[in-house]
Amino acid sequence: MTLPRRHFLKHTLTTAGLGAAGAAAVPFISTASAADTITWDMVTSWPKNFPALGTGANEFARRVEALSNGRMRIRVHGAGELVPAMEVFDAVSAGTAQMGHSASYYWRGKVPAAQFFTAVPFGMTAQETNAWLYYGGGQKLWDEIYREHNLKPFAVGNTTTQPAGWFKKEINSLDDLQGLQLRLPGLAGEAMNRIGVTTRNMPGSEIFTSMQTGALDAADWVSPYNDLAFGLHEVADYYYTSAWNEPSATLEGTVNLEAWNALPDDLKAVVSEAAQASNLSMISEFTFRNAQALKALVDEHGIKLRAFPDDVMQALFEASKEVIQEQVDDDAASKKVYESYRAFQQTVRPVTDTGEFAYLKARDQITKA
Repeated sequence: MTLPRRHFLKHTLTTAGLGAAGAAAVPFISTASAADTITWDMVTSWPKNFPALGTGANEFARRVEALSNGRMRIRVHGAGELVPAMEVFDAVSAGTAQMGHSASYYWRGKVPAAQFFTAVPFGMTAQETNAWLYYGGGQKLWDEIYREHNLKPFAVGNTTTQPAGWFKKEINSLDDLQGLQLRLPGLAGEAMNRIGVTTRNMPGSEIFTSMQTGALDAADWVSPYNDLAFGLHEVADYYYTSAWNEPSATLEGTVNLEAWNALPDDLKAVVSEAAQASNLSMISEFTFRNAQALKALVDEHGIKLRAFPDDVMQALFEASKEVIQEQVDDDAASKKVYESYRAFQQTVRPVTDTGEFAYLKARDQITKA
């Protein structure tokens, strides 16, 4: 498996010690002896130290150690070091590792309802999703569903609104999508399948080679920061900014339930607070890093930014509704989660529309005048 290593190393080295990852390295004096220290292994779906995703897991581990004054330490393992990227869920559930860091929509074949905790096509933004998790009952439902799999879940990061991805050819109509091989997981991937695309789910580390060899015609990964780090601009010319598939993408931290129950209450609080702090920190980091990366992609690499035409967006909207409805009809847990998600989205939408959305429209109009 060949990776665009020069890009990965460049971005890893230039971000080491900076931003959220560096800010979390708070100095402390440990009063815990080795015998008293609780040490966990965290397996992840990301390459070791990969910008934002891998370093986000590192940041969480540093927060836990700092907040616990050294009483608890977490060893972070990149994808493939202990278990493959797509086996994080099973490994933590079985107790092979005490903790994992991944994305819940990877487990659609095991837990269909899990997809709603990562991203919902045409769904809520990162801020709205966090409000649902923290205040709208979303976390309670997540706990309930994962308990059956011996897991305790947390939101430990969010990659914010994601573009539609990289395409080797320009998409001028719905016909141009027919037969394309696209890397896109979750509910959005199934919606793409309904409109004539063949989607595949694979670890991010395999995308570059698959695009390079022609196994893929297009790919969604994350957003400008991570896409630049993987060198995806070298294998596709068109970057589609149409945000429909992942208006918010929550990264999950999963804890083996037996390991979680064995923790004293104060360390449970440490893990919970570290998770929430890391979640909110990643949102800020992506906002900043994406701005830098997008500028580099356009100004330095000549990438062509595009938006899907109206017929594609309308077809994706209709297909997304169909996919979600079928899953809700077939799976009781999905129905319960989506009803909560949808009700909360309807509750917060008016304040989003009259607040941030109205402001952004006004700002756009006045600054162009």
